[in-house]
Amino acid sequence: MEILRASSVAAFMDVAGEFLAEREAEHNLIFGICSSIEADPNQYIAAPYLAAALHGDRVVGAAIRTPPWRVVVSMMDHPGAVHRLAEDLSKDVAGGPIPGAVGPSEAVTHFAEAWRERTGAPARLIRHERSFQLTHVIPPRPTTGEMRRAVQGDRVLVRDWVEAFMNEALPGGPVQDFEALADRWVRGIGREAWLWFDGGRAVSMTGVGGLTPHGIRIGPVYTPPELRGHGYASNLVAGVTQRQLDAGRDYVFLFTDLANPTSNKIYQDIGYQRVNDIDEWDFSEG
Repeated sequence: MEILRASSVAAFMDVAGEFLAEREAEHNLIFGICSSIEADPNQYIAAPYLAAALHGDRVVGAAIRTPPWRVVVSMMDHPGAVHRLAEDLSKDVAGGPIPGAVGPSEAVTHFAEAWRERTGAPARLIRHERSFQLTHVIPPRPTTGEMRRAVQGDRVLVRDWVEAFMNEALPGGPVQDFEALADRWVRGIGREAWLWFDGGRAVSMTGVGGLTPHGIRIGPVYTPPELRGHGYASNLVAGVTQRQLDAGRDYVFLFTDLANPTSNKIYQDIGYQRVNDIDEWDFSEG
């Protein structure tokens, strides 16, 4: 089995694009990260890792990494693909230590086992998520207020709320430059931020970005704890989702943490349907 590393997203898609597109929904995270790389290739600390596993002339798996983030693995069509990708990644030192892996549950579990066998690093399952897709919005119960896209004057709010989301929903991740992230989002580089306002005050936020061949991804979604329970997030996500469908997207995707039954229910109530389960593994010592 051969591992082909690509030096650009275009080269990676030339090799792995057809394989990924056969299950576009399952691979929406990989597609989305690739679109983010193309939108701003300088946002990472080192060049991205983009690789495909070939069995003969057929792609049977893929993995990408944008340092300092975790490895993202694809669905795997050959049991040897995860072992060869783990072997190849263990030689990739340019991006620094690999903190973990995320991907479809079965594939990423096998990758974590292969990584532990090859490197001796611990491998700890830390999060169960679920991927959803939507093709038709079911309008939620209306709430007060309206949505609009975040503008430059909202940058500090976007920065603070993205940081609050990360601390609450995804603790333990790499240190981020939230100032730079918020600046990109209000400028629409790779992702847009949208806000719900009630009585002139921002009460909820979501992002939209991560293009796939026929879709786009919603997230993160954040409402301050004291403002939850009013339907702000449901109406904001539904509104932003409908805008994407109206713009010609066939699908809109999002991820939920399975430990949060509330978010899983409200997104299904507006039309999001399960695609597959996603697991996140941690390879750090602590």
